[in-house]
Amino acid sequence: MNVPSAVKKRLVIVGATGMVGGYALRYALEHPTIGCATSIGRRKLGISHPKLHEVVHQDFGNCSALTQALSDQDAAVFCMGTYTGTVPDAQLRAITVDYTVEFARVLRSSSPDTAFSFLSGSGADPTGRSRMAFAPYKGEAENALHASGFPRLYVFRPAYIYPVEPRKEPNFSYGFLRGVYPAFRALFPNQVMRADDLARAMVDVVVGGMGVAPSMVFENRDIRALIELLDPQRASPAKGRK
Repeated sequence: MNVPSAVKKRLVIVGATGMVGGYALRYALEHPTIGCATSIGRRKLGISHPKLHEVVHQDFGNCSALTQALSDQDAAVFCMGTYTGTVPDAQLRAITVDYTVEFARVLRSSSPDTAFSFLSGSGADPTGRSRMAFAPYKGEAENALHASGFPRLYVFRPAYIYPVEPRKEPNFSYGFLRGVYPAFRALFPNQVMRADDLARAMVDVVVGGMGVAPSMVFENRDIRALIELLDPQRASPAKGRK
């Protein structure tokens, strides 16, 4: 499908060196309605593409320097994060809450009409009562985003995210889940999610809307429903890929 350049979208992705963000960027670069994909991260991606505009930014505690890069954007996919237990608690909160809030502040002032996709997680607790380390922080970030005034905000809460490609797993639990993924997916389809499918849904919902409400929270089951709209065979355990 050929889309006139005048109507092509400008998308910004944060966290493209990570698992989900990496798939989001790859998908965006091939997306027919996206004319420019801006990647913002701490290190270089090591790739080149006519659609790619890369910005290296070290201090996400202060995103004021990103004002120009974030101007005139149509959509954003925010995938920055870290795994519980890999950093001290104070740093976990900073990455999960402070960096999200600061980036959203600058994006909202630079591109007030931007649609925003946020990678949260299953169990995120906006009440702050959960004892799981990440849950109240993800919930706090969600609350801040809802209060920020984005005209279209989509919060994604996947359960276990299957990496698809081999990688060094962050801990034993992730290594175990990867090993039993085929059986786990067949028995508990609403507790697993392929990284590439998740990324695809996060991009498509902010770029095209997909007929959903302007502001939604997608639990794992809801994300699978989105994926099924894109391609029925991608979300079905019986027909899905390994």
